[in-house]
Amino acid sequence: MGSVANKIAKRIAAQGRSKVVDLAAWREGKEIAHESGLDTDYLKDLLSGDHDPCHALYIFAQNAASILGEQISAMREARGYVRIVGAAEDEYMPSGPPISPLTASYFTMWALFDARFGSSRETMGTCILHATREFDFPPWLSDIFGLIQKSRMGFYVHCGMDGELVRLREVGTEETVTCHVPAGYAGRSGQIWFVRLLPPPNTLCQHHIVFITPYVIQSYLEQDFVDYLERELARMELKRALKTDDRLGYLLKYGPDINHWNEYIMCAYSGHQREAIFLTGIPDVQGSLPHATGDKRYHPDGETTFH
Repeated sequence: MGSVANKIAKRIAAQGRSKVVDLAAWREGKEIAHESGLDTDYLKDLLSGDHDPCHALYIFAQNAASILGEQISAMREARGYVRIVGAAEDEYMPSGPPISPLTASYFTMWALFDARFGSSRETMGTCILHATREFDFPPWLSDIFGLIQKSRMGFYVHCGMDGELVRLREVGTEETVTCHVPAGYAGRSGQIWFVRLLPPPNTLCQHHIVFITPYVIQSYLEQDFVDYLERELARMELKRALKTDDRLGYLLKYGPDINHWNEYIMCAYSGHQREAIFLTGIPDVQGSLPHATGDKRYHPDGETTFH
């Protein structure tokens, strides 16, 4: 029967060959692209402005993916996606108090590139990658879509500064990478960060990008998270064998269930400042999570706003 991504790509191709053109939908898409700046010199403006050049490329790609995702979401093949992400948005991104500690940058990346749907377990990102074959997309942009699709959240140890760049090392590993943090948070050595790193998008860039506002873990050490990840992987393996060589990457991208990492952020929230959000607790230790209850719902004190 083929994957959802293949079905969507074939439908786009068929519409492109059709003599019957939905002018209303076409105009709407043009208007969205125009309002978002993607049919102008938006990328040039990003690159010539205050943004780090590597970050600018990813901002442009994320905006393009959001527009494509919105158009694809209207197709019947994407109904499963709309249902899953819509339910998560209602649950974790409320429009009124208490405002969610899931930032827009975090949730958008999760919704586009981590949330799987359909029998073939696609993400909107994999559907976009298939769809770009039917458009006259610049190869460099398709390549960046691919890099974002491969990315995931992870727990990292702050290993000090390299000039204005932060050095991060994934827990339980030895390799350290230098990272630009667009949110402006420098942090301090020894902290545990829960973030999504994006690799250098081309050979002209030498550093990674922390693409979301950092979630900074308080009161817990690296070994606490190494132990937790081992426990979670063991539980997942008991349910079914993971058909991947990167078991840790699979867990951190998809979780044992679709809203696992969304739920963790909600339950672990402990405070924030403009440049960072603070969490505390271990995902599978309910007593360590300040907002975990019997049904794992989030009950913060007071009204807070996140971006």
